[in-house]
Amino acid sequence: MNLFRKILFPFAILYGFITSIRNFLFDKGFLKSFSFPLPVIVVGNLSVGGTGKTPQIEYLIRLLSERYTIATLSRGYKRKSKGFVLANANATAETLGDEPYQFYQKFPSIQVAVDADRKNGIEQLLTKEKKPQVILLDDAFQHRKVKAGFYILLTAYDDVFADDFLLPTGNLRESRSGAKRTDVIVVTKCPATLSETEQTRIKHRIKLYSAAPVYFSTIAFDDCVQSSSASVPVITIQQTACVLVAGIAKPDSFFDYLKNSESICLTYPDHHHFTESEIQQIKQQAGDKLIVTTEKDYVRLKDSELKDQLYYLPIRTSFMFDSNEFDAAVLDYLKK
Repeated sequence: MNLFRKILFPFAILYGFITSIRNFLFDKGFLKSFSFPLPVIVVGNLSVGGTGKTPQIEYLIRLLSERYTIATLSRGYKRKSKGFVLANANATAETLGDEPYQFYQKFPSIQVAVDADRKNGIEQLLTKEKKPQVILLDDAFQHRKVKAGFYILLTAYDDVFADDFLLPTGNLRESRSGAKRTDVIVVTKCPATLSETEQTRIKHRIKLYSAAPVYFSTIAFDDCVQSSSASVPVITIQQTACVLVAGIAKPDSFFDYLKNSESICLTYPDHHHFTESEIQQIKQQAGDKLIVTTEKDYVRLKDSELKDQLYYLPIRTSFMFDSNEFDAAVLDYLKK
């Protein structure tokens, strides 16, 4: 925490009081939560940004889509549309938001919807001819208006919620005690060298706030970067002068995986909508070099002037230990 955030400590206490009152009202039924007659799984976090919700949702899609009719429902952060939108052939990153549009592009067999009001979004999905059998709610841990059946709480290895504090002093959206609502906890973005001692330390810290089982995952990068029509081995990118572009919350692992001494690394805010002038600046810096970006940024840039030299790096969530136990926990909930 820097000095300025420490100065804001009184506001963090006030913020914590307000969120605690809100949670109390939901817990006691003074504010109503709505349940639905189908399985609803929430993937979310206690902190702001950068915990790996998108690859975790994709992990669940891969796990479940051959068994069930799946729909994802997201807020559609920074989209330019309003209300409920169900993805179709006319969908874009601007109408859905970058992450839902990524789901739609990668998993054409599922339904992808956005609505800031998750209750309304679920109600709308249930009116469709192709009714989902399972709904995955993206980034909805604090959306208490919907009572889901299964909660997956993500916390990043380098920013574990048990060691964090409330906004604006820390990065937490609500008190650490909110973790008691979850069914499982996944510590994401772990280093490949994570030791048993470190796992035990993290579990002990988390157990102060939740009795849920704790799993550890890492980000697995593909061996090739992809465009709409071609692929290039990552080793080539690592040995070539390229332009690397990232508009995500925590881009360090992306840059570290690809960059070399000749790479040009360009960083933009999370969920950034690139302006024409920014696209021209990227094109000017790239010249005839390849441009490699993240999957989330690719869906916003793939139709721009950069498309002929633009590639993206696919990523996946990979559980480091006990992946079968995690899968079983999800599947057992659905069987019930």
